[in-house]
Amino acid sequence: MKEFELKYGINPNQKPARIYVESGEDLPITILNGRPGYINFMDAFNGWQLVKELKEATGYPAATSFKHVSPAGAAIGKPLSDTLKQIYFVDDLGELSPIACAYARARGADRMSSFGDFISLSDVCDVSCAKMIQREVSDGIIAPGYEPEALEILKSKKKGNYAIIQIDENYVPAPVEHKQIFGITFEQGRNDLKVDESLLENIVTKNKDLPVEAKHDLMISLITLKYTQSNSVCYVKDGQAIGIGAGQQSRVHCVRLAGQKADNWLLRQSPKVMNLQFVDDIKRADRDNAIDNYIGEAFMDVLAEGAWQRLFKVKPTIYTDEEKRIWLDQMTGVSLGSDAFFPFPDSIERGHRSGVQYIVQPGGSVRDDLVIECCDKYNMVMVNNGVRLFHH
Repeated sequence: MKEFELKYGINPNQKPARIYVESGEDLPITILNGRPGYINFMDAFNGWQLVKELKEATGYPAATSFKHVSPAGAAIGKPLSDTLKQIYFVDDLGELSPIACAYARARGADRMSSFGDFISLSDVCDVSCAKMIQREVSDGIIAPGYEPEALEILKSKKKGNYAIIQIDENYVPAPVEHKQIFGITFEQGRNDLKVDESLLENIVTKNKDLPVEAKHDLMISLITLKYTQSNSVCYVKDGQAIGIGAGQQSRVHCVRLAGQKADNWLLRQSPKVMNLQFVDDIKRADRDNAIDNYIGEAFMDVLAEGAWQRLFKVKPTIYTDEEKRIWLDQMTGVSLGSDAFFPFPDSIERGHRSGVQYIVQPGGSVRDDLVIECCDKYNMVMVNNGVRLFHH
């Protein structure tokens, strides 16, 4: 297939639209079902690069959940604890394969943002993973292959219109890439920077204890940032992104946004949230929205008279700020990556409140000494690797 005609571009008024390889070579994909759109392909190709690199860096199968050309979640296929199975709502699916665990983590980190996602898998999609995807609201998937039964399960989604793309895992793009803005062509070398442990050698803090698990998490943060709209930061714990902040003009706002997502991830594991008694027929999206409101500032939207009865069998008590802070103070061992340097120590202070212990950033700010001093205050480990990872 030399080219694929799209229904329209980013918006319905943007026609004609197509994808093709400028050299005239065949596209490295096969469309097995549905008709993916412009944004679907943008998510698919960025997501595929992300998961391929995650697997190369860590050795684990990887998955990502993309929305609007940035990952809502990314993870490697480590086994799930009983608590994570429950908060990701996969505890009824039996034993999960490694690639299914990876997607459960990627989707579960920020379920609200992953609503209507485009999925990328580093490995063949098996039945275990397909059954999980089958009941979620998703626009499509890209993977290097599909088990026959898994493919039939996925084809049943969206009344048979679910977008399923198979990619040639050996495809290597041209070293120079182009894009147009306002009729002007931009040209640059493709960002083929390899993320591995060599980027984690320059530890600038007093604490230089960087265990293997933390190295994996820092590499996950860097690879995720490589395909996240900048400015961006990424919180990671136990092999999965737990908070991604994308496209913010201010870095500290990005850290706050991602930090709130990381806090929500931990709050969802608290007994107060896990013991919520939802009505039997509640839809998955309504349940996710209710949890997000309950642990956030808009808690009265779900606790007001007439509102809670539609969601809960028993009215929950308010989750106070004091109760949440006590639970959040248990958060430790979190890694934080940044796609450019931290210009002020305020980002470090905010990261500390979400349990950050390990940091990787380029460094190079005129205030590096203040940032390092703040890390030392909290006995953090920080790597200044000199590598910027802007993505636009």
